[in-house]
Amino acid sequence: MGSWYWIGVCAGLGVALGVLLAGFLAGTRAAIGTALVLAAGGGVAIGFGLGQWEEAIGGGVGGVLGAIAAAQLVAGTLRRGGARFGIAIFIGLAALVLAAVAWIPAAGYLEATLLPAFAARLRGRAAERYAGLRTLAKD
Repeated sequence: MGSWYWIGVCAGLGVALGVLLAGFLAGTRAAIGTALVLAAGGGVAIGFGLGQWEEAIGGGVGGVLGAIAAAQLVAGTLRRGGARFGIAIFIGLAALVLAAVAWIPAAGYLEATLLPAFAARLRGRAAERYAGLRTLAKD
């Protein structure tokens, strides 16, 4: 395998780390900013652990993109009434799946590009809050 494989693996692992941190540190803008910084640093550390500076850049970029994408999803879920613990569990499981998929050749690149695209698409079509039975109430 060439260095392109290891850069993709580091990018995918960085995405998984960013998703995990954004899921567990969700709630406020400061926590999301902290998750973003920690994901970038963790992605760089993963890159240096598995390779050289090319892999470190891939891991750092993947961490930032994963944290941004997951922060969008988590913030929307919290805004619509989701429970923090439940969100953290499901986002953590998704991060484990993303980390496993990152070892497939070229999948790390796809994770780093498609996850933020899906998060941006979710933002445009999301409802403000689930109406529930309030739609049946008379004004």
